[in-house]
Amino acid sequence: MSDFIDTHTHIYLDDFAADRDDVIRRAQDAGATRLLLPNIDEASLESMLRLCAEWPLLCCPMIGLHPTELPADPWPALKRMEHRLSTEAGRFVAVGEVGLDFYWDNSRRGEQIAVFRKQAEWAVQYDLPLMVHSRSAHRELVDTLRPLSDRLAGGVFHCFGGTADEARELLSFPGFALGVGGIVTFRKSTLPAVLAEVVPLDRIVLETDAPYLAPTPHRGQRNEPAYLPLVIERLAQIYDVTPDEVAARTTLTAERLFLN
Repeated sequence: MSDFIDTHTHIYLDDFAADRDDVIRRAQDAGATRLLLPNIDEASLESMLRLCAEWPLLCCPMIGLHPTELPADPWPALKRMEHRLSTEAGRFVAVGEVGLDFYWDNSRRGEQIAVFRKQAEWAVQYDLPLMVHSRSAHRELVDTLRPLSDRLAGGVFHCFGGTADEARELLSFPGFALGVGGIVTFRKSTLPAVLAEVVPLDRIVLETDAPYLAPTPHRGQRNEPAYLPLVIERLAQIYDVTPDEVAARTTLTAERLFLN
């Protein structure tokens, strides 16, 4: 198997406290050359940055406030996070994980949109890609990002699982790719058909979202980057290419977005 990049993994969370170094070594043994770490809230920022300091050639941090993690008043935290972004130039590879999530609760819809818009503006200001979370919010997401589309440095629509029409609309944003992980291996997933129909392989990046969404046959267990070859194998079937080609082409896309 060729080398690969996991563009979205939360291995700094407590889910990995007991065996984090083992998880990282298994990832490297499986072929991972980089692990990109999306931030979710202010409280998790320091643990993420410590991990990146311990593994500086492997782990790369992002900074952002996840839509389901908004404090009662998110603006002071956002101000502090932006201060770090502005004063620690070059430390973060993206603004993320940011976006919209109305799946469980849409009572703060307007506030989520305002917070997402602010962080998308950071991406423009600091010329960084976006790592975008979207759940039950496709139309609002597109409407929020569209005015900025010609100024954004690209990014990833994380954990894509939508329709062919939604994929086409998301890929109309220049420089953006779709993040694909364990869902593509699920038996009843509609994602393989959507990818085959409308998504070029060069517009995909690999991700685990660890500890979530482990691929078959590990579904329901804690996910980890070492499982990404299972996703690569499924994508090779979908695109009728070798696993090595999937790994190589998705790596090129990830490097273009985050590491150049």
